[in-house]
Amino acid sequence: MGQLLIRNLDDTLVATLRRRAKVASTSLEAGARNALARGIQLTADEKSELIAEMHREARKLMIPGAEQVEGWILINEGRDVRPTRAA
Repeated sequence: MGQLLIRNLDDTLVATLRRRAKVASTSLEAGARNALARGIQLTADEKSELIAEMHREARKLMIPGAEQVEGWILINEGRDVRPTRAA
């Protein structure tokens, strides 16, 4: 894992990070790490490429000639099934 030293941070920013870390019962370092991770956003091109890659991988899993069922249908069917109680 890499390390990063950031100098000259605004005192208000550090106080905000410290307050959020305290509320989350975590360290300032972990809170800052989470804030950085949440702050990084993929570009539209990167998102499009990830979606295209997911579609390519999904096509590899499809069995030719087999009926393909949308995942949400299977989830709904699973929710509709209620276990029966043994008497």
